[in-house]
Amino acid sequence: MVCVISRKPEETEYIGKRIAKFLKPGDIISLNGDLGAGKTVFSQGIAKGLGIEESITSPTFTIIQEYYNGRVPFYHMDVYRLNSSDEMEDLGYEEYFYGQGITVVEWGNSIADILPEEYLNIEIRQGIEGREFCFSPKGKHYERLVEELTGHDYSKHR
Repeated sequence: MVCVISRKPEETEYIGKRIAKFLKPGDIISLNGDLGAGKTVFSQGIAKGLGIEESITSPTFTIIQEYYNGRVPFYHMDVYRLNSSDEMEDLGYEEYFYGQGITVVEWGNSIADILPEEYLNIEIRQGIEGREFCFSPKGKHYERLVEELTGHDYSKHR
């Protein structure tokens, strides 16, 4: 596991924008952390990094928001309100997980049993210095992605 620190929302967004450069169609990110941890701000950064200019809001009540005006489709999910992963069947989750877009799932741990074998898990925790974004890659592609991402110097964006 590799962690990076964000001290303010702009840094959180920047980390999302940075990771977007390495994402490809079919990639899945599971975001986990307490309410207000920065999951949506991080997702907004990914959207901006993909070239999406629309306003990105948390899909807490709609569960899935789709955006098509970036370099690839972006699917933003918030599964906080689901009682079980069985409810994802009704939403056609496989079209998103195995499609040609990039999928970010807020509260992904709650549906871990249906996530593909390979994905990037990100835990967001409040640390002493700021928010810690801890990356746990599942699969070689995501291991390389984390290596590319963490080889970057974030200090100039503080």
